[in-house]
Amino acid sequence: MVPEARLEQTEAGLVPASEGWFVMNARDARWIEQPGRGHNLPLTGADAHEAETFFPMLGMAIRVVNPGEPSGTYHWETEQEDFLVLSGEAILVIEGQERRLKQWDFVHCPPETRHAFAGAGDVPCVLLCVGSRQFQKDGPWGFYCADETAARHNASSPEDTQDGALAYARFAESRPVRYRDRLLPGER
Repeated sequence: MVPEARLEQTEAGLVPASEGWFVMNARDARWIEQPGRGHNLPLTGADAHEAETFFPMLGMAIRVVNPGEPSGTYHWETEQEDFLVLSGEAILVIEGQERRLKQWDFVHCPPETRHAFAGAGDVPCVLLCVGSRQFQKDGPWGFYCADETAARHNASSPEDTQDGALAYARFAESRPVRYRDRLLPGER
């Protein structure tokens, strides 16, 4: 029988503290505020320790990105990634091309697909992000990439690199925070 995981209350919200199954509402969980890149709810681990200990097979996050903000830096990974627009609109930069996305658009990125997202429209974009972690701990995870199209959305790395500090140097440091009212759509 699989045990129920223990959830721990931190200053920023609930986090899993042991292996096992659990149920947790997104509003009660620990969020990460990423200045200039919106908010991120790392459902399956905010760092390598959490990911490898409790969620070694699958990464999943909810990202809330304001219009005109990138969700991250243009990159590719050694694993498959998939994305679903839950609400709002986004610009997808994929393999140097721009694609406009709207609610319920699904994006599939096979391994090594270069991509980034930026919020578009008049309201924040909410993305469900899922990626395999099967082989990441055993080798390089992927690469941040310099790209002209991504640069138009502040989503380009200054150069091709595996150094996250260099790829994200233009942004203020991220920090764990509690859920902010009305961050997710549908709240009054």
